[in-house]
Amino acid sequence: MAAYCLALALYGSYPFGPRSRAVNDLGNQFVPLHARLWDLMHGTTSGDLFFNWSSGYGVPFLADFFAYLMNPFSWLVGLFPRALADLPVFLVTLFSIGLGSALMTVLLGRLRPGSGALRALLSVGYGLCAWVLNDGGADPMWMWGLVALPLTGIAADWCLHRTRWVAGTLLVALAWAGNFYTAAMATLAMALVLVVRLLTAAGMPWRDRLRALARAASMALTGILLTAPVLTVTLAASRAAQPAPDPSYDEQPSLLYQLAQLLPGGHGEMPVPNISIGVPGLLLVAAFPFVRAVPLRVRLGWYALAAGVAASFVREPTILLWHGFALPNGSPYRAAFVLSGILVMISWLALAHRPRPRELAAGAALVALLAGLCRDQGTVGDDTWVLVAVGALTLLGLAALGTSRTARTRAAATAALTGTVLLGSAYTAWSVTTARGRIDWFQPKITMAGPALAARHGLTARADWPRSRTDPGPHEFADNDPLLIGGEGGAYYSSFVPAATARTLRGLGAGWYMKGRHTLSFEDPVGRALMGVGSYLAAVPERRALFVPHPARPAPLLTVRSSLPRPAGEESVFARQERVLGAAVYEVPPLRPTGGPAPRPDRGGWLLPGARPSAADPDGAGTTFTARCTPGSTAVWSAPWFSGEVSGPGGSTTGAGRRDVTANPLQPLGRVPADGTVSVRLRGRGPQHVPRRAVGCLSGRKLSAAVSALRARGPVALAADGHRLTARLRPGSRGSAVLALPAVPGWGCSADGGPLHAPDSFGGLLAVPLGAGAGRLSCSYLPPGLHTGLAASAAAALAVAVVAAGGAVHGRRRFPPGVLPPPDPGEKACS
Repeated sequence: MAAYCLALALYGSYPFGPRSRAVNDLGNQFVPLHARLWDLMHGTTSGDLFFNWSSGYGVPFLADFFAYLMNPFSWLVGLFPRALADLPVFLVTLFSIGLGSALMTVLLGRLRPGSGALRALLSVGYGLCAWVLNDGGADPMWMWGLVALPLTGIAADWCLHRTRWVAGTLLVALAWAGNFYTAAMATLAMALVLVVRLLTAAGMPWRDRLRALARAASMALTGILLTAPVLTVTLAASRAAQPAPDPSYDEQPSLLYQLAQLLPGGHGEMPVPNISIGVPGLLLVAAFPFVRAVPLRVRLGWYALAAGVAASFVREPTILLWHGFALPNGSPYRAAFVLSGILVMISWLALAHRPRPRELAAGAALVALLAGLCRDQGTVGDDTWVLVAVGALTLLGLAALGTSRTARTRAAATAALTGTVLLGSAYTAWSVTTARGRIDWFQPKITMAGPALAARHGLTARADWPRSRTDPGPHEFADNDPLLIGGEGGAYYSSFVPAATARTLRGLGAGWYMKGRHTLSFEDPVGRALMGVGSYLAAVPERRALFVPHPARPAPLLTVRSSLPRPAGEESVFARQERVLGAAVYEVPPLRPTGGPAPRPDRGGWLLPGARPSAADPDGAGTTFTARCTPGSTAVWSAPWFSGEVSGPGGSTTGAGRRDVTANPLQPLGRVPADGTVSVRLRGRGPQHVPRRAVGCLSGRKLSAAVSALRARGPVALAADGHRLTARLRPGSRGSAVLALPAVPGWGCSADGGPLHAPDSFGGLLAVPLGAGAGRLSCSYLPPGLHTGLAASAAAALAVAVVAAGGAVHGRRRFPPGVLPPPDPGEKACS
């Protein structure tokens, strides 16, 4: 922990300097989610663990909580002011490093008795392994994997000694509850370690080996079932989620590039398993084959395990096995920390057998050979050579330990090694952090800085929930602005974005990124009116620190419709909005190409050539379309997959569309001039498709009339809190109640206290039939999979209780009062 803090202080990183840590998903997801956890702990939000009213105009939340916020250290956020949420997020990483290293120190003692100080020094290489510095440090929930690996290893060791089944089961449950994703990797790795220990154990009957395996299997299964809701809820949420962009595993790193990852201090440009455990651990791992005090079968077994795990990281079938049979959307090497843990175990087995200087020298020669072979690899640089050179001091310290005859000499050698490990680990962490900081896309988000806090204050001052929403807008301090700064908007970035939410919002004109895994707020007047947005913040162009609140007159969150019209064939986004609104508010005129390079007719529209100088368009200004609309109306453009510049009556906007992956929202182009001619110039980045109905002209008067009609059919009273929504309707309300809420699975609604029924969907929004009429409406949300998970947990808890009670009775019968049971072999070795 000290080495990590020292490295960040030298780099000037938060909380020891001005450089923000909120890069990539740390800023986009995890800081906002921890801010949300703070709101839940202090009762300052309208939702609860089951449902989140703030994001995506209303989305489930329990799967997010299980996947991202179950690291016990995450709950420290409640002890700090909300504006300092970045600090407890940092502490999640720091304390996970400390606890994981401490538990690894204990586990090493279970493998082989020996000096606690030396075990701790080797565990520093585990706590600050390359996986932590490159991958895990920015993902607070993954950091629990650093704890889960030794936790499950200790439980497996108890199976080997046939003791503490109940305690081991609870350790497995704790590992899986903190983060099931990395716990699954840790459990698989420790199962392999247990198999190697059983195969290499001397003099153990095969019947006892099989009993140990059976004991481990029952312990793991029961421990996992104790946390079953974590699995059943997240599995159901994953199945209902918007699919990620199709990942592929195409670039397997070369063998030398993989071997170079054993050397510390570097950061490569291409993804690779990050496994380095520092120079002391590497020297001992290299010396392990030469330590003759270790039986040959043990040396072969552990080296085969490390080589097999390393090979499994770069083969697609085994990558799928490590990651729950789903290829990750991002680095495919998220399980690399388990190999770092195995290497630390090997290094301790070497050191615990007091290697001779000659054996250490052979290991040093092997490290020198590795460094020479990998000198031209991208991750090997000046910092690597500095650390390898410092390794010479480590080699002297290890040799002194192996040959020392007095306690004073051993203490001096241990002290020297402690200083070397501290400074070397700090230098490693600093060098990797510095290398990552040079990457262009690795730039931090604003998160809890002044502009974000000012925007939050502006939103809080205009809060009007549930009568209307206060939308943070699409300016994006983070990809989860509603969680970070408050309000109730459409922005939502998570692996659990419901497909129903993503499709509904895009179908009604909102934008998205990542193929819908990151939804955005509406930017057009009709979309905002439909979702009950009463005010929103908009960034001042080129002045991101300034925000202007925009009042709006929206429809209420609940409206009563006498009938729900069905779609008539293929609809444009304008037709879909009108159908949900219940009124015609757009003119959708035909477009005519009138300037620039002529577009080619394409299915449902035109195909524009790329915007580049030509005889027809010498300046590369693009193609111009014209249309006729009522003067004074607002021109709105819709081209979800267009990439390029769009210019209209009121200025220019930029589209960043990419089919299926990035969708542009509906955006106003400006007021139609007095002559009624709308000119739109499209300057695409390469060939681009333009829909035939790409421009609509919105009548503000008709929109106001439509909203007024909906408000007249709104509820008398409405309450939306926690995971429930209740409304008192106007007398004589018949037809269907439509809620400005995406229709996701899990809702149940009842009218006038009747039985709960799953609601219908109208244009993707929640619709509840009222039958002959109703005066009261009540809806509640229950996460799919929760009941099944709770039932499985109850069964597992009963099994643990029965075993615990049986063990207590057996113990009392076997050992009379005052007579202690014999010591556990593992405890004796550890002591």
